[in-house]
Amino acid sequence: MQNKGLIRLFAILFGLVSIYQLSFTFITSKLENDAEAYAVSQISEAEEDYVAKREALEASYLDSISDNSVLGFTSYEDAKTKELNKGLDLKGGINVTLQISVEDILKGLANNTKNPVFNKALADADNASKSSDATYLELFFDAFDNIKGDTKLASPDIFANKGLSDDINFQMTDDEVKPVIRRKIDESIVSAFEVLRERIDGFGVTQPNIQREGNSGRILVELPGARDIARAQELLSSTAQLEFWETYPQSSQGLSTFFVNANERLKEILEPAESEETDELSKPESEIDSLLSDVSQDSLDMAPETNPLLGKLIPADPGSHAIARALVTDTAEIGGYLRMPEIKRLLPNDVQFTKFLWERPAQDAEVVELYALKSNRDGVPRISGDVVSDAQDTFDQFNKPNISMTMNTRGAKEWEELTGDAYNNQTGIAIVLDNKVYTAPGVSTGPISGGRSEITGTFTVNETKDIANVLRAGKLPASAEIIQSEVVGPSLGQEAIDSGFMSFVIAMLFVLVWMIFYYGRAGVFADIALVFNILLIFGVLTSLGAVLTLPGIAGIVLTIGMSVDANVLIFERIKEELIRGKGKAQAIADGFGNALSSILDANITTGLTAIILFIFGSGPIKGFATTLLIGIVTSLFTAIFVTRLMIEAYTAKKGRRLDFSTGITKNLFTKMSIDFLVKRKISYVISGILLAVSIFSLFTIGLQQGVDFVGGRSYQIRFEKAVSPSEIATELNEVFGSGTNVKTFGDANQIKVTTPYKVDEEGIEVDTEIQNKLYTSLQKYLPDGTSFDDFTVGASEKSIGILQSVKVGPTIADDIKKNAFLAILGSLAVVFLYILLRFRKWQFSLGAVVAVFHDVMIVLGIFSLTGSIMPFNMEIDQAFIAAILTVIGYSLNDTVVVFDRIREIVGLKGWKAGENINEALNSTLSRTLNTSLTTLIVLLAIFVFGGESLRGFMFAMIVGVIVGTYSSVFIATPVMFDSLKKKIAPADKA
Repeated sequence: MQNKGLIRLFAILFGLVSIYQLSFTFITSKLENDAEAYAVSQISEAEEDYVAKREALEASYLDSISDNSVLGFTSYEDAKTKELNKGLDLKGGINVTLQISVEDILKGLANNTKNPVFNKALADADNASKSSDATYLELFFDAFDNIKGDTKLASPDIFANKGLSDDINFQMTDDEVKPVIRRKIDESIVSAFEVLRERIDGFGVTQPNIQREGNSGRILVELPGARDIARAQELLSSTAQLEFWETYPQSSQGLSTFFVNANERLKEILEPAESEETDELSKPESEIDSLLSDVSQDSLDMAPETNPLLGKLIPADPGSHAIARALVTDTAEIGGYLRMPEIKRLLPNDVQFTKFLWERPAQDAEVVELYALKSNRDGVPRISGDVVSDAQDTFDQFNKPNISMTMNTRGAKEWEELTGDAYNNQTGIAIVLDNKVYTAPGVSTGPISGGRSEITGTFTVNETKDIANVLRAGKLPASAEIIQSEVVGPSLGQEAIDSGFMSFVIAMLFVLVWMIFYYGRAGVFADIALVFNILLIFGVLTSLGAVLTLPGIAGIVLTIGMSVDANVLIFERIKEELIRGKGKAQAIADGFGNALSSILDANITTGLTAIILFIFGSGPIKGFATTLLIGIVTSLFTAIFVTRLMIEAYTAKKGRRLDFSTGITKNLFTKMSIDFLVKRKISYVISGILLAVSIFSLFTIGLQQGVDFVGGRSYQIRFEKAVSPSEIATELNEVFGSGTNVKTFGDANQIKVTTPYKVDEEGIEVDTEIQNKLYTSLQKYLPDGTSFDDFTVGASEKSIGILQSVKVGPTIADDIKKNAFLAILGSLAVVFLYILLRFRKWQFSLGAVVAVFHDVMIVLGIFSLTGSIMPFNMEIDQAFIAAILTVIGYSLNDTVVVFDRIREIVGLKGWKAGENINEALNSTLSRTLNTSLTTLIVLLAIFVFGGESLRGFMFAMIVGVIVGTYSSVFIATPVMFDSLKKKIAPADKA
């Protein structure tokens, strides 16, 4: 081998850089363990809320040492930015995909126009977006073109308005306006991206990840290690729409009359078949408090039935500027009543534009206040949040957390006018953030100048920090809906690390022992190269800032099995050269040289499928593809160069003997003469039966599609004792309606609940509602004293409750399904073309693609047939698609190695009616069985020890490896032979 010195130097430097990169991870891990030990020693479990106190003390400890020098070249703060990034499934936290509403941006650009053509085009685009892959903006343009008539995008009441006067004028055509709108939309999404980045920077998690997803208006945000999940969701989805409104007083006669009339109208709507009650409500007094007091306490139980609105409202406190109060559990129903068009029409002229909003409820509050705000025809507030120039979290005179705001010159003037009106009318000023009233103080000293104001209320310190943070960062240019989310509790993350490490160690030990058992001392060199390979993989992952996920660990463990393949190919070829009588040095050189073509072809085909998986996958699956790609590159380097360096250095000294086998394995598979082609008809029949059964099952039984593909929400819930999934399913179907699925997930005390309930509705409120229903329904299975906060995901060190939750909206589910289809189709097309390029005959490509199709269909068939009886998750999701693509890669790996040997032997000895093909198959049998067995044992280690979430993934891989090994010999080669023999046979006879 040439340039040995250069390769040796590169290997040493590569290894040292990897060790250096990984050192930061070891440093942070040690310091964090020290901090945890310190917190445990200071706070005992007997103390109330000891977990939160320990976490706070840990953070304080780490903060105090963050700048201290460590080993003379780094500090904790520096090392934390360079450590190996762990994904959600290993660290806990939250991963969300936000959809920025392009519809909202368009409305804003058009100044919320009432133009009927514009609004009809928006409505048509909404409907079209549910069944189209095109962007919302293009759908809007198409819809507008279809109905516009004489209306132009550059109309004064659409886009040729004052706000866009620098970019659009009345004379511009629609084709000239469209590029401007596209640019404005893109600028708005970039603005949203930057606003979210600023908010996340102020949130305080390490290694956050935020990125745009093409031109779709989607933004992916990952906050690994985030503990307060509700806080993170609120931070990401709030638009930070700050508004200031004047309130109506409780003495408003118009609102008193409205509530009475609304209550009577609701009786007619809700009970149309019943005759009118003979008893009528007494006429209200001038104040709403008196009106609500008429619903006497003695008849509260009957009040909601006889008075659907008044029976649910409670008089407001006399000193408050609220109009009424209500139980938190009744707010959704009351809000629905007040938004009904037939109810809104009952508002008297003097209060006809009233805007009703609820206050932001304090934690554990049972009652909230309802405010009536003085609005106008356009619903525009007196002052909006864009006048706020600064916001700080501070403390008031009673040492309670609040937010202090400073306004710009325009805002200061408007604030003085608003406070003057509130003083004169003796009303309040409601400070509203994202349609929730945070506070509504009165004005007792006349107009307030200077533009300073405060938001007060029952806040925690974290809440005031977050509110000040979002106000400084600015509002989002449009609403942001969480269309996909995954929340993983920290305890589940730690379990994933433990199970992943266990599977990694067991697989590693098996491979190391097997290589020594099969190849003797040569196996030791392969083992050293393998350990070095693992070091390089982790080093590259760290230096690239890539994220290690649980499927990523599976990818590394799979790389261990696959990296053995290169060494097996090399060692088997060296053994063949030695049998032919070549000297040891020449046999080693020829062995490495002859094996190179097969090694490259096999790894390139696997790498191509991994690239496709990286392009179309997301989240943890992308992590799997990343580690697999890195592993392929490092495996090639260590097998081809590092192993050879060690072997040649060892054999260079005289008297040293190096056998590439042991006494047991020396003659194993060396004299095989199986006539595979004669048996091909039997294999065709067997495969035909398997394919027929698989296809029949797919059409009759089908597959269990996961949340990724159908949309919905799933929850992994653990209990203290074993539970009956069928019993829980019956109860939850009564709560959520039909379609809710419950199955055991791992141990008998753990279940997975999947429900399509309100799948089309987004928002934190819906998520909280579903979790509340789960908590209420499952409370009898939980230990006594388990609170809602204990039950929901995010609590650390917990062993019961929701450990993980996943939400996928129907739109993104369709996208995932489409990407999965494209990934599989793309991988088949790429592989067909690569094999055609390498082997120059389409018959080789046909054999490979038929074998891959055969493998995929049988894996799908087995999942269809056994999905309902297997004791682990058999849902078809993104992880399953990753498994299918890896099976495709593995099957091709096997097939290409066989084809390479066929090409070599037929090229040397001719066709001979297929005799030499049989010789080629027999010569690769040792490598095929050796690699397949090694890979199979590795996969079994992950299957058994890798954790419940990987079992379905690994089962697909195990079936795929078995079927792929079979198909490379009994399907790919026979198909290639039968399609090629008619063309070659005449030439062979000649």
